[in-house]
Amino acid sequence: MRLSVAIRKRIKYYLKTKNMKVWDLCQSSGIACSTISTLMSGKTELPQLDTLLHICNGFDITLKEFFDDPTFDTAEQD
Repeated sequence: MRLSVAIRKRIKYYLKTKNMKVWDLCQSSGIACSTISTLMSGKTELPQLDTLLHICNGFDITLKEFFDDPTFDTAEQD
């Protein structure tokens, strides 16, 4: 699985787990909804690390928690 796909899959997982909508994530992370929308649609392949850190803060998790999933064990470079 490509890394960008794995990241989107993980964001979707946390949206569902935390019972959040993209709008909620935008508000809690401070990231513009357009940035998250282009990431989730695949128009942006990989987020910058600081963007991902803000997303994790919006979910109230650490980067370690975000990447602590078997999905990333086999992720391939985009």
